[in-house]
Amino acid sequence: MFKNTKIKMGKHWALLFLAAITLVASAANAQPVVRIGFIDPVRLIEQAPQGGRVLEQLEIEFQPSNRNLMKQHNRIQEMEAALEKNILVISASDAQARQRELDNLKRRLKRSQQEAREDYNLRRNEEIGKLQSLVREIIVELAKEEGYDLIIEQAVYVSEAVNLTDEVLERLAQLP
Repeated sequence: MFKNTKIKMGKHWALLFLAAITLVASAANAQPVVRIGFIDPVRLIEQAPQGGRVLEQLEIEFQPSNRNLMKQHNRIQEMEAALEKNILVISASDAQARQRELDNLKRRLKRSQQEAREDYNLRRNEEIGKLQSLVREIIVELAKEEGYDLIIEQAVYVSEAVNLTDEVLERLAQLP
């Protein structure tokens, strides 16, 4: 009788042990679901309606500078054409002086063009930085509202199920 009790107790312990393992395994599998989303930052910046408006504003802002550079360029071309046309009828020293003046004007134009390009790039980068901040705000807002735990910007493969780029673009389109 004592032997049967030990065997029955052993079976109960084995069943209890299996139940505990099953409980631990199911608890490990019952972790909360992690929501992950993906956004394409390049596409967002390129296709955001605010990006187009920024580029238009920059074009308007730099139009006077571009016109001035074009006037300088045209003046240099006119002076070159005049020198080429009159080279045979003017003195050598006068031709050299005009050529030096042309060379100086070309150097100034080149510097002015480089400065204008640098100014434009600085302003464009400032505006893109502002747009990137706005995009990040929209992404964080979306993530919090829809319960995302992680939003990534780079991936080897992205399923459309987790791609939030279009949704962020829609929200950007609703802004003034």
